[in-house]
Amino acid sequence: MKKMRMRGGRSLFFLLFLFILWELLIRLTDTPKWLLPAPSDVLKEASIGFGDFYGHLISTISLSIVGLIIGSSVGLLISIILHRLPKVNEVLYPLLILSQNIPTIVLAPLLIIWFGFGLLPKLIIISLVCFFPIVVASMDGFRQTAPELKHYMKMIGATNKQIFWKLELPHALPSIFSGLKISATYSVMGAVISEWLGAKKGIGVYMTLAQSSFRIDRVFVAIGFIMLLSVCLFGLIRLVEKLLIKGRNEGMR
Repeated sequence: MKKMRMRGGRSLFFLLFLFILWELLIRLTDTPKWLLPAPSDVLKEASIGFGDFYGHLISTISLSIVGLIIGSSVGLLISIILHRLPKVNEVLYPLLILSQNIPTIVLAPLLIIWFGFGLLPKLIIISLVCFFPIVVASMDGFRQTAPELKHYMKMIGATNKQIFWKLELPHALPSIFSGLKISATYSVMGAVISEWLGAKKGIGVYMTLAQSSFRIDRVFVAIGFIMLLSVCLFGLIRLVEKLLIKGRNEGMR
């Protein structure tokens, strides 16, 4: 715990150093605000314009969370199906890998053409971004279950279904949460991308309007909140992971 706090303190210190260096370089070189604002200008705009930004922020948060839940649920379901049905795994898993070579920014316009500018194409985009890390991490977790434990459960008469729910799934929880943490950061990115392509509210819309009016300070405000939102979702899932896995470990004692 102390080591984690020390690492976090070092990271914050280094980040503060970068901000100070950035501020000094902007002041010394007299860089125009429209080209690259100083951190103080970004913080000033964030505090002054937060009332206008708040609605965009809430829209992106709700979109990210709903998309993350859908994408993670679908990803976990697919991983269970592929793990329990090896023949289906042989056919579909290579196709899933190939699907990740298609950039999301290319698929997004097609989804908007097919499904319109409503909520559905945005959720599909976020779900597509989120589900693959869950699939890969979950299947790795299922495969890492100790063979001797499986053999022991079979010896005492456990069915394949019982082995999965009582042994493989609990042992895969750390891997599943690893995939969830990756998907949490991806969900914010997917939400912003979907908002770029057609939305009335959201951080992506805010960034597009700021770029078109050369308000680079507002762009950096949006970037800062995107990073903060990703970190918050990551931390929330990490907290749930600690509570769930700690409770499971204590229950096994």
